[in-house]
Amino acid sequence: MATVNTSISSSNFLHLHLQPPKTPIPKLTSFSPSNPPKPNNNLTPHTRIFRPPNVASIPYPPINADYLETEFSGHGASFKPLGESCVVRMGLKNGSVATLMLPSGLITSYKAPMWHGGLLELLHTSVAEAEDGGGAVIRGGVSLAFRCEGGADGDENGGVSWSPSVWNLRNVGGSPDEAIQIELISSNSEDKIEFKLIVTLQQDAISSEIVVTNLRPSSLELTGSVIGHLAVSTPEATYAIGLESSNYYVKPPIFSRFSIIPPDYNKNDSGWVQSGFKQLLSGWGLGSQKNGSDDETVENGQEDEENEGEEEENYKHLTEKMSMIYTSAPRNLTIMDRGKRNSVVVGREGFNELYIFSPGSSHKPYGKYSYLCVGQAALLKPVTIGPGSEWRGVQHLHNPNL
Repeated sequence: MATVNTSISSSNFLHLHLQPPKTPIPKLTSFSPSNPPKPNNNLTPHTRIFRPPNVASIPYPPINADYLETEFSGHGASFKPLGESCVVRMGLKNGSVATLMLPSGLITSYKAPMWHGGLLELLHTSVAEAEDGGGAVIRGGVSLAFRCEGGADGDENGGVSWSPSVWNLRNVGGSPDEAIQIELISSNSEDKIEFKLIVTLQQDAISSEIVVTNLRPSSLELTGSVIGHLAVSTPEATYAIGLESSNYYVKPPIFSRFSIIPPDYNKNDSGWVQSGFKQLLSGWGLGSQKNGSDDETVENGQEDEENEGEEEENYKHLTEKMSMIYTSAPRNLTIMDRGKRNSVVVGREGFNELYIFSPGSSHKPYGKYSYLCVGQAALLKPVTIGPGSEWRGVQHLHNPNL
């Protein structure tokens, strides 16, 4: 597995002013496959961190959107209440707009300028009524699904297994002229783990950066994925360009609390290949909660060998339903939709795996399942974060259609 031992004091990141600048904010470098944007990793907050109580048995109170608007306005971001949540809107003068939700950290929208002069929604979301009737449930967009695990420290009993789920706003930086940056934080003070989620909207890209800091005296193993639902006309009109010669494993779809998965995803047919991979993701909302027997594990291990291979197509048609993890994919992959006549360049930093899921073309075009799921991942091989170190991973969605 990959071992990371990066100094926390690293400053190799793009700098943004976080207080009202006396001089104009420096021009940010636009994303390109050879020069991806690097959001700032050393944001210095100028206001208090807005934290709901960290008690699992007590419901989180509604977020005070007026307070956030007062404290963090002036950078091109606005805050509006939505039930007990808050909608954060980022808008640039060139027309690029993105929204994310608090406290979930879910990016629900990214509208980008197109060659024809209009805006096009590049993310796919679905809104449905909650099963308990307690309001609407939003799925899709761009979300994080990660778990940290570590052994016992010193005389402590047991180890740690924790996933970030509630995100607190820490800071807002930038300006609507060039770029806007939102920094969220989710931490486990008892187990000394901190996650940062830094969302940066630029004129031609949106980036989701995660920074995991391990303040423990022992190592942590990080497993999971950034999961992005890209809106397409239909998978039948969609192609992935650049995967030729990449090694892959056929695996079941990732099922997180924000995933959109067709109801037939768990059928044991030629389309959905079942394997022991769901055991890896059990217990944290990504897959089956049932543990298989030792015999099943052996059988699935043999099946894994049969369901790995090398991609033969550089211009891969995504019309059939598929769920794969690529282990040697290029760092920049182009997704082209002939139906909408647009494309998205998906870039990554830090991650070594690429998750691609297509629901197939048997569903209604421009409907609930008109999307392609792409995720930068550490699923097959967890990332090991050394004591007192941090790890950084980024997913870029670049709009080349200007």
